[in-house]
Amino acid sequence: MAKSIKGIIFKIIVYALVILGAIGMLMPFFWMVSTSLKDINSIFVIPPQWIPKPCHWENYKRVFELLNFGRYYLNTIIVTAGRVIGMFFTCTMAGYAFARLEFPGRNILFFMLLSSLMLPFEVLMVPTFILIKNLHWINTYQALIVPQALGAFGGAFNIFLMKQFFSTIPKELEEAAIIEGASPFRIFWSIMLPLVKPALAALLIFTFTSAWNDFTYPLIVTNTDNMKVLSLGIAGFKGFREGMTQWNLMMAASTISILPVVVVFIFAQKYFIEGITTTGLKG
Repeated sequence: MAKSIKGIIFKIIVYALVILGAIGMLMPFFWMVSTSLKDINSIFVIPPQWIPKPCHWENYKRVFELLNFGRYYLNTIIVTAGRVIGMFFTCTMAGYAFARLEFPGRNILFFMLLSSLMLPFEVLMVPTFILIKNLHWINTYQALIVPQALGAFGGAFNIFLMKQFFSTIPKELEEAAIIEGASPFRIFWSIMLPLVKPALAALLIFTFTSAWNDFTYPLIVTNTDNMKVLSLGIAGFKGFREGMTQWNLMMAASTISILPVVVVFIFAQKYFIEGITTTGLKG
């Protein structure tokens, strides 16, 4: 009886801590949405006003009127789609090669790949800009898509993730497919990929969120308004009018921009969590 009471008390404490943690995590989002519905004069009122009175829904309309926000949104969709598709093919095929194929220097190449994770992006900024400039790709979709689609700036981790998953699949499946006359690509595409759906979902979320929220790299390779992405467009509200930051419009733009990320995470969260917990499995 005493054990059951202790168990109930323990569960209550755990649930209470989880609820408090969830509230703490959600408060910035509540504040963002609340601020997006206020006028500029009521944002920093003390005590804070969580439910605006009145709600200024026109802030969302002004976001599209004051800046070329529709173009920023379209650019972000194109760049994100290109990077996700590119990362899907490059990282899955590279991960499969490192996990299942035998070739000279495989371990050395994989070690070099993992070593690249220790390089901060700041070290690569100048050489990256010089390369893009020499290719005459400044202010183009190629500059925003191609490097990341080929696995640069984050591809090493995704390749590692896919390798770990492919390494857990029994070799007997491949051997049976080889006996049936399947080619290596057919084995990869029809047999192996369907078995690593959690890793694919994790790769999708990692790549999608990274591409959607990318700020530094687009800032380097673009300098015209028509090629800006959402992260750069939102920053445009800082000091927008007479040196004063339009915080309510910035929060409205942030709310609009965050919706696709939330939707993708909600639909893929099951596989995402499974992908994270399985990343450390030994091959």
